[in-house]
Amino acid sequence: MSEPVTADYVVVGAGLSGAATAWHLASRGLDVTLVERDVPASHAGSSHGSARIFRYAYAEPFYTDAVVQARELWDKLEAAAGAQFISATGAVDYGQDRQPRELAAILAGAGVGHSLLSAEEARNRWPEIAFDSEVLWHPGAGVIDAESAVNAMVRLAVEAGARLHTGWALAGISRQGDGYRLTSETGETLDAGNVVVSAGGWLPQLLQRLTLPAEFIAALPEITVRQEQAFHFRYRDQEAAAGWPTFIHKNDRIQVYGLPGGRDAGFAGQKVAEFNGGGLIPSAADQTGVVDPANRERVVEYVRQYLPGLDPEPYAETTCLFTNTPDEEFVIDRVDGITVVSPCSGHGAKFAPLIGQWAADLATAPAGSLSSPDSPIPLRFRPSVTS
Repeated sequence: MSEPVTADYVVVGAGLSGAATAWHLASRGLDVTLVERDVPASHAGSSHGSARIFRYAYAEPFYTDAVVQARELWDKLEAAAGAQFISATGAVDYGQDRQPRELAAILAGAGVGHSLLSAEEARNRWPEIAFDSEVLWHPGAGVIDAESAVNAMVRLAVEAGARLHTGWALAGISRQGDGYRLTSETGETLDAGNVVVSAGGWLPQLLQRLTLPAEFIAALPEITVRQEQAFHFRYRDQEAAAGWPTFIHKNDRIQVYGLPGGRDAGFAGQKVAEFNGGGLIPSAADQTGVVDPANRERVVEYVRQYLPGLDPEPYAETTCLFTNTPDEEFVIDRVDGITVVSPCSGHGAKFAPLIGQWAADLATAPAGSLSSPDSPIPLRFRPSVTS
């Protein structure tokens, strides 16, 4: 057997968070290896495709402020890559349980442009949508081309000196001297001084194989995986397609989101999904790719009732993964030389470059700095420190 490749930092998982972390680490001149069980932005993970929502509207000021920071990093990424990854569409948030007026106050506090419309004003502007409450409109929202962004960050990391190994599925991590030895499912090995694990839906099955202290694992929130599904519905009026915003609608019966479907389904319609409408699975390894008929029926009925501008027969459908924590907070935590990054609970894509920066800061921080007020990432994402 050949000698294992040695790296100062090995990043496991080339989805949005892992690619962003590798980009930040390599950009700092560090010795980085990025490993991915399939290919970057694999369709078996959570970062593929061209349609993820970018929005500022959050019920917590922390997240809105973080989106502002993330947008600056998206701009830097686009400049470095020479490509655009966020297309402006604007966004509407509505429904009594979505609380548009409260969201508007948070955007005002963050200096994010927005307006609050009556349901009638919104229906006059977007007759394709049947609004049932006041509507928050913020024009700075849009759609992220997630897959292109991942591939760009991986390319930039490699250009900065990182090594990329695809088809490299992590089986486990063991102590090796002052660092760690990573072993793949096919028996290949890598030695690392530090490891960043950004494994998404594979994290639940990996946690017990990462040489993590029992108390660290016990302090983590419960991590669950859902096989979500999304459906594409054609625009009835193709000439009006360019004016469709992204949307989130939440009432006492259902929470649904939608956005222009992009190249994922031929630019012909809107991608619509029920938030956390999919069934629980043990981990990403257990996904079937089969759409739940009951979920399809709920979303079709929703389109019939609330989206008159769409043909209510889906012309395409897909499944994906949401890796969730109970409170939908992220997980970015470190113990010894292992950093665990971010089951992002279905809303992490917009933060990807910022999550990568936080993870790189944490992975490179001196151990004594982790519990200080000047810690590189917010304490809210470090359960082993705050518990």
